[in-house]
Amino acid sequence: MDSFDYSSSEKAEASELQRMIAIEQQKAQFQAQVHNFTDVCWDKCVDSLGSKLDSRTSTCLVNCVERFIDTTLSITNRFTQMVQKGPH
Repeated sequence: MDSFDYSSSEKAEASELQRMIAIEQQKAQFQAQVHNFTDVCWDKCVDSLGSKLDSRTSTCLVNCVERFIDTTLSITNRFTQMVQKGPH
């Protein structure tokens, strides 16, 4: 039994705070993913810098990012399926 008796407004505020924290955590995870694929794709595709990207480099970057996103979505979907199935 809790030693505190929270009012409904305090419970609502706590719930809203938890929701906001979850949103900020999702934003941080998204930013980390963007940073990660930026690093990976940059290292893979960019040989030298000029005033603009050549078509080979541009195509490589687009393909790299698309594959990275596809892979991330595939892994996420697989984990979701595993969680929905539950323990055996």
